[in-house]
Amino acid sequence: MDFKEFNLHPKVQAGVETVGYLTPTPIQMQAIPTVMAGQDVLGLAQTGTGKTAAFGLPMLHRLVDGERGRLRGLVLAPTRELAEQINESLSALAQQTRLKSITVYGGVNINTQIKRLKEGADIVVACPGRLLDHISQGTIDLSKVEVLVLDEADQMFDMGFLPDVRKILRALPNKRQNLMFSATMPDDIRVLAHEILHRPKTIQVSRIAPAATVSHALYPVGQHLKTPLLFELLKHSDTESVLIFTKTKYRAKRLGEQLEKSGYKATSLQGNLSQNRRQAALDGFRDGTYQIMVATDIAARGIDVSQISHVINYDIPDTPEAYTHRIGRTGRAAKTGDAFTMVTGEDEAMVRSIERVLGAKIERRRVEGFDYNVPAPKKDVEFARPPREPQRRKEAKPAGKPAEAKGAAPAKPSHGNRSAGSGRPAGRGGDERRGPGAPGANGAAPKPARPGGRPGNRPRRSN
Repeated sequence: MDFKEFNLHPKVQAGVETVGYLTPTPIQMQAIPTVMAGQDVLGLAQTGTGKTAAFGLPMLHRLVDGERGRLRGLVLAPTRELAEQINESLSALAQQTRLKSITVYGGVNINTQIKRLKEGADIVVACPGRLLDHISQGTIDLSKVEVLVLDEADQMFDMGFLPDVRKILRALPNKRQNLMFSATMPDDIRVLAHEILHRPKTIQVSRIAPAATVSHALYPVGQHLKTPLLFELLKHSDTESVLIFTKTKYRAKRLGEQLEKSGYKATSLQGNLSQNRRQAALDGFRDGTYQIMVATDIAARGIDVSQISHVINYDIPDTPEAYTHRIGRTGRAAKTGDAFTMVTGEDEAMVRSIERVLGAKIERRRVEGFDYNVPAPKKDVEFARPPREPQRRKEAKPAGKPAEAKGAAPAKPSHGNRSAGSGRPAGRGGDERRGPGAPGANGAAPKPARPGGRPGNRPRRSN
């Protein structure tokens, strides 16, 4: 099948030819005619299957002959990276149509976005949080939106965006076309789809089984040996571009730094980076400046690099769907790819779940020459930081000594209303480290010390 068979608007078709699209992907073949017909769509497909063109081309086809400079197409995405990726694709496809697409997301100056919105935009690709900011400030007009797209809906749920999405839905006109795409279909997404989609056509092209072009295997290893094993895998593998997944932002950052210190061209992608640094990391990974990128699942949404040769799961993902989604980032475009997953004894339950869903046992491998018997370092309590002892007042001299005897001379008086020798007014409650010769809390000279008691005051009453 050829794209010309969709009978797209000539200016949209010109964009298709400019970017070099030849044969539609399965989701494009099913979704484009349905969306062009005005029907709502629920698409179940993973990243890298051609979703952006599947909803982007028919949206451009619909908007190209309408009113210009008014927001009529809205795309919601969970991450800044994915929003930028979608916008780049739409802008490339729309270059002959003069339709204007812009991005709206947090982490950058909102005033710049307000200026661009005032200049007029036909399509906005937005992250929910920043879009709500614009709605609350009255700097965006959603009253003319004709097409709403929710991309990576399951990831929006994972990131806690569903309440924001529902608020945005209330600000949209009731009459509109709705398109929802998700890699997985948890119950919450199914409920949301039922709420917003009107008699949708469900299009499912995602496969739970990994692509035949992906060779994947498990590497059992102790938790403390993951990093040494990772370096061995990199050393003995013919890698071109490697995407490494970790469970936490901190681990992604730390592992990226370790790889960089060892001489690899490595970077990390995690939520604590500024937008400029995130974009620089992505661009560097795409153009080959960085050979290795370490990322979390959330940050990796938006990475669309076709030449990834290896995916390494430093930490096993939380669901079987996430496993196939991760390893599906290699072996694209008819190229072969490898996916390695390091697993510990604690991961056995998830391994069984993945194998049960796949319907096959995953190969276990060992790296020849790697010492798997190195014991985990012991946590030596001798080097642990001891608990801090509570500060106590200096004890009064025991009774019976001449200075404390009855009738002895009083302690040295204070000088005015200042702490002795400090030159500063006495603080509230005095100095906790005050000795028998220090002034009282009110700055007055203390009374002689009583035998066995505190100087100049009655013994402290216990609570």
